[in-house]
Amino acid sequence: MNNRALLVIDMINDLINNPDNALYCPHTKQTVQNVASLIDFAHKNQWKVVFVQDAHRIGDKDFTIRPVHAIRGTWGAELIDELAELKQKSDYEVLKRRHSGFSYTDLDLYLREEHIEEVVLTGVWTNVAVRNTASDAFYQFYRVTVVTDCCQSQTEEMHESGLHDLSMFARLTLLQNLTSTGTYQYQLEDDTL
Repeated sequence: MNNRALLVIDMINDLINNPDNALYCPHTKQTVQNVASLIDFAHKNQWKVVFVQDAHRIGDKDFTIRPVHAIRGTWGAELIDELAELKQKSDYEVLKRRHSGFSYTDLDLYLREEHIEEVVLTGVWTNVAVRNTASDAFYQFYRVTVVTDCCQSQTEEMHESGLHDLSMFARLTLLQNLTSTGTYQYQLEDDTL
């Protein structure tokens, strides 16, 4: 049994395809291609694949501090077409209203039911949703890997800042390293997590 799950975080239209949205990430073309490749790899290697997506209600309290985005039931909250076409019936979807995929969702319950020990994170807003989901996974005692070229933020500085934070508690690797050899670019000093 494989104990690894791929988390695809916030790869939704408002953040990837909507330049009119204040949270749009403009430099995601290669990121989308990389995430698509990793989804294919995960399916072939029998990993669980979980799509973790913002889906806010109208008037969500999140909008008191962040711009309106990803209203549930709208195009903006939908998974982008390039990844939606890769979805399989066995994949799982988690809708969230906060930065972390673990906050007030059933993500942890799903992962435990599937006997997952390691989560591999991808997605947008490296320094926000990816980072918060990763830290919550770490606090729940999952091993955490972040595929750096499968993540992006609105600016390169935000992306790099997120990776710096993530490097303190997650393994960072590149797509090529993960899919070709299964090794990691960086290891935590204590790999007993």
